[in-house]
Amino acid sequence: MSNSGYPIIEESNKLFQRASKIMFPVTQTMAKGPSQYVNGVAPKYIKRAKDGHVWDVDGNEYIDYNMGIGPISLGYNYKVVDDAIIAQLKDGITFSLMHPLEVELSELIHEIIPNAEGIRIAKTGAEVCSAAVRASRAFTGRSKVVCCGYHGWHDWYIGTTSRAEGIPQEVRELTATFEYNNIESLKSKLTEDVACVILEPFIFEAPKNDFLREVQKLCKANGSLLIFDEMWTGFRVAIGGAQEYFGITPDLAVYSKAFANGMPIALLTGRKDVLQHFERDVFFYSTFGGEALSMAAAIATINEMRTKNVPQELAATGKKLKDGYNALAAKYELASITACTGFDCRTIITFNASAGDPLIMKSFVQQEMIKRGILWGGFHNVCFTHTQEDIDMTLKAYDEVLPLLADGLKKNELAFLLRGKPVEAVFRKVGDVQKSFNEKAVLK
Repeated sequence: MSNSGYPIIEESNKLFQRASKIMFPVTQTMAKGPSQYVNGVAPKYIKRAKDGHVWDVDGNEYIDYNMGIGPISLGYNYKVVDDAIIAQLKDGITFSLMHPLEVELSELIHEIIPNAEGIRIAKTGAEVCSAAVRASRAFTGRSKVVCCGYHGWHDWYIGTTSRAEGIPQEVRELTATFEYNNIESLKSKLTEDVACVILEPFIFEAPKNDFLREVQKLCKANGSLLIFDEMWTGFRVAIGGAQEYFGITPDLAVYSKAFANGMPIALLTGRKDVLQHFERDVFFYSTFGGEALSMAAAIATINEMRTKNVPQELAATGKKLKDGYNALAAKYELASITACTGFDCRTIITFNASAGDPLIMKSFVQQEMIKRGILWGGFHNVCFTHTQEDIDMTLKAYDEVLPLLADGLKKNELAFLLRGKPVEAVFRKVGDVQKSFNEKAVLK
C-alpha cells in the first residue's frame, strides 16, 4: 500500500501497457476489464486466489465479491474440486473418443435438474443459449426469438444491444426484447412466428404477480418454447436452479458458471423430443465439449454443493451483507440514495440518479472499498468459503465509506474526490430496437 492507503499497482499498470499495444481490447471478459474499475486506483491483474480472497500482481490482498464474474461458488482453490481435477489430469484432458465422465455427469444432471430429460454438455454460456435457440427454431419451424436479460455475444442476441455492429439487419430483425415483470410487454411481441422466449428467471428483481408462470402459459398457448437462462440462478438459488426454486419447468434451460467452481463448462437441458433434433437435424458439436477436467470439476462441485447445502449457506452469507449494508445506509441517512437489493445469494448495490450520477457514486464507493481491501464491483457474489471475518471486515469498510459518500454528496464534490477515471456504463443496456418486429406482425 502507498502512503495514501490506496494500493500500489505498478506491476498491473506495466502489464496493461504491454497489453494495450497488441490486444484490442485488453480484456477477454468485459466485466473484468479496466472500464469497470476506477482506472488509477484499482488493480488490473490478479495473480492468485484462495477461498474468498485474491492477490493482485503487486501482492495486494483483497476480499473478492466478484468471484470470477460468477463461476466461483465454493471458493478459489477449493481442495475437493482441485483434487478431482488433478486426479483426472493424470489420465488426460481431451481424448479421441468419448469419455465416461460424459455419462456420469449427464446422469447426475438428469437426477437434479427438473426438466433434464435430455442433456448436452458444452463450454460456454453463449453457445448453449444459441444451441437452445437453434433447437427451438428447428422444433417449431419458426424463426423469431423474444428475450429478456443477457444471453451472450452471439448474433441473434447482441443485435438487440447498442453494440450490434457487424450483425446484418436481417438477423437483428429476428429478435425482440421484453421487460421483466411486465407481462403485457411480452404479449405485444408474442406473434405466431416466435419460436421461443428466453429469459433469466431473475437477475436481481423478484418475479411479481406469478410472472414466470404467466410467461409459461403464454408460451404454451402460442406454441413457443420457453427457455430459462440459468447462468446466474442455476445451482445458486437452489441445486436444481430457478426451476426447482419456483416450481416451474421450462422446455429448455441453460447453465454455466457456478456448477464447476471456475472450470469452463456449460449445459443445455430440456425436453427429450426437442433435444433429439440434435441427433440428425441440428448441428451442435465442439472439439472441447467432452473435455474431462471440467467434467471432473463439475461432478465434484455439484456433489459438494449437495452434501453441504451450499445454496442455503450462500443465501445466509449474502443476507448478512444485504441487511448490514441497508442498515448502514439508513444510519447515515442514505436509504433513499443507495440500497442493496436482490436475492440473498447474489445482490447488487444501486444508487439513485436523483441524488447525482450513479456511476460517480459507484466509482467513489469502489475506490474507497478497494482502499480498505475489498475488490468491489457493486455486487455481492458470495462463495461458500467467505467467512464471518470477511463479512465483518466488509461491513466495517461500508461503515467507513458510506459517511464519506454522504459528505461528498452534501458538498457536491464526489467527482473531485476520484483519484482516477470513473467506471463506465456496461453495454448490457438494451432497448426495444425491433419496433419493426411488432409492426410487421400487426400488418399481417
